[in-house]
This record gives sequence, C-alpha cells and structure tokens, in this order.
Amino acid sequence: MVTAAALAATSAAITAAAADPLLGAPPSPVPALDLTRYLGTWDQLAAVPQPYELACARDTQARYTLDPAGNVRVDNTCTTWSGTPNRITGTATVTDPDTGAQLHVSFPGVPTQDQLDGPPNYIVTALDTDYAWAVVTDPYRLSGFVLSRTAELSAAQWDRIRSGIIAAGMNPCLYLTSPTTGGIDTIEPLCTLRPAT
Repeated sequence: MVTAAALAATSAAITAAAADPLLGAPPSPVPALDLTRYLGTWDQLAAVPQPYELACARDTQARYTLDPAGNVRVDNTCTTWSGTPNRITGTATVTDPDTGAQLHVSFPGVPTQDQLDGPPNYIVTALDTDYAWAVVTDPYRLSGFVLSRTAELSAAQWDRIRSGIIAAGMNPCLYLTSPTTGGIDTIEPLCTLRPAT
C-alpha cells in the first residue's frame, strides 16, 4: 500500500526531475480547444504528484462549468485516505484566445494560486478528437494530469496519451496512476502501465 508519506517523497523527487531547465520554451497547446465541449466532469486517471494532492487517495475529479462572468468554475474533488470527501473550488480564465487551450486557474486562499488574473498555468497539450481524454501541464512542466470522461481507457488510448506526454517534452514515468472506482485501482508509473486491451 502506498502511504501519503511515500507519495510526498515521490512528489519531491518527481518535481525536481520535471524541472529541467534545458526544455526551454513552454509546451505547445493543442491547436484549438472548444471550451463548450471541454466543460463537464473529468476523472483524473494519472498525474505528476503535487503537494496539494497528497490528501487524495482515490476518485479525483474535476468539474468545469461556466460562471455568470463567462469564466470557468473549477470544482476539484477526491476521496481522502480516511475515506472522507475533499473539495476545492476555483476559477479558470482563458489566456490564449487563439487556441483557447491555455488558461489561468486560481484558487482563493491558496498561496501562490489566489490571483484571479495571471499567466497561463494550465495548458491542454493533447486532446482526443472526441474529447474523451486530455493531457494538461503548465509552462514549466512541473505538473501534469491525464483527464478522462470515463474511469477506464483502452490500451490504445493509453498509448496515444503517452505519446502526447512525450510530445509535450515530458516523461510518462513521472506520471503516477490515480486510483479510480471502475478503473485502475493501483498507483504505478504510467510508463509501466499495461491495461487490458
């Protein structure tokens, strides 16, 4: 069983490895993102571990809806190691009107993440043509998320996701699977994942 302490140590090592100054330019966003199609609920199936996610044991989700101002309301939820629900709400604004695929996400009360306006920190770098899955990172490639409309993906879909991660200048081994009810129930590096076909 993977503990929160083990995940914290892994998170520190992965963050250090991900911060490669030789990568240069930020990763490229997808050519076009239809925000209306992107709204809705996404399961997080894998991620580069982040300190703020250490409380989450399983079933991490993001729900995106439009707020009255036309920005995106972000509702992130998960189940903690003690089995209780955890939730944080924020706002995302599109910073790249050309592609629509770069946003600034803020969470009130969270240090360094509480400014409503700012540079992009959420870049959709790979996206399924049917919006079935997405790969998201930031300009420095310190974070990474695999989002899916369903809890389970096929081996072929995972292959395309890994290819998208590599194309963004990241290593799939830095991503750990996120236990999800109805999907993968273990925590393992994405580069070693062998899902059923």
